[in-house]
Amino acid sequence: MLAEVQKVLDVLKEREIERVFFAACGGSSSLMYASKYVLDRESETIDSDLYSSNEFVHRNPRKLNEKALVILCSHYGKTPETVEAARFAREKGALTVSLTFAPDSPLAQVSEHVIVYQDGKETNYVNEAPAVMLELVFGLLSIKEGNEKFQDIVASLENLRPILEIEKQKSLVKAKEFASSYKDEKVIYTMGSGANYGIAYWFAICLLMEMQWIHSHAIHAGEYFHGPFEILDKDVPVIQLLGLDETRPLEERSLAFTQKYGERLIVLDAKDFDLTGVAESVKGYIAPLVLQAVLRQYAEELAEARNHPLSTRRYMWKVPY
Repeated sequence: MLAEVQKVLDVLKEREIERVFFAACGGSSSLMYASKYVLDRESETIDSDLYSSNEFVHRNPRKLNEKALVILCSHYGKTPETVEAARFAREKGALTVSLTFAPDSPLAQVSEHVIVYQDGKETNYVNEAPAVMLELVFGLLSIKEGNEKFQDIVASLENLRPILEIEKQKSLVKAKEFASSYKDEKVIYTMGSGANYGIAYWFAICLLMEMQWIHSHAIHAGEYFHGPFEILDKDVPVIQLLGLDETRPLEERSLAFTQKYGERLIVLDAKDFDLTGVAESVKGYIAPLVLQAVLRQYAEELAEARNHPLSTRRYMWKVPY
């Protein structure tokens, strides 16, 4: 675990926290869904909310005060909305903790506490952003409520890198088949619920829309039968995620319907993963991280098949917005 994480946890021991606000944009925001799910499931005394950074500032939650912890994230630390959210939260007296890969970034400069995470294939996964998010919330719960799963989560994350590599290798053939079969699609939907929903959201808006210019939408499995299922026919591609948390029945229900009426279905089921080394008590929270690694490989193969690199942009960082 990074030393910066422990420093933040030491600070939290001396601070009264009644509410956690998660604020970020895009892919950084998607990292926070699993942590929000953790607090909903595990915390007896601490409420939480998740906001897009700009709305966080403009909505101005009344409970944003000195008893609030605001966790922010921006990979390069330059997202202006998130920088402003950190500044705004400090003005309200909240404790700010920002995650970034860039130690000298604008976000780092305006935040009270900064955790510089690692990134890359050679790093210890426990020091990467998705892992750090879980360490923070479980550390908070351990300090404030005596939650006993903190050590389970840290130990499980320490064991995760080889699991990710093995599962990616196992899924490589299917990823290539997906890329070949779906490279000309104009729209691809992604569906999940609970701790998995952030991964569906990330894949839809970041990988497909931003990086591949493919129309997409992250469908919540619980909302599928309240509108979205009407778009389904035999030609509509749907990626269905199935996790290991308490909302899995929602995903299984949506899957059963799609299997009955659709034909272009890609299923990624966390039950198929070998999670040896992950504690049983936290598998539901860890599964989305494995799903994300596998889905990223699907996106890389799709980009290769379409001759459209994931780094290609039309507007982002190129024009004023």
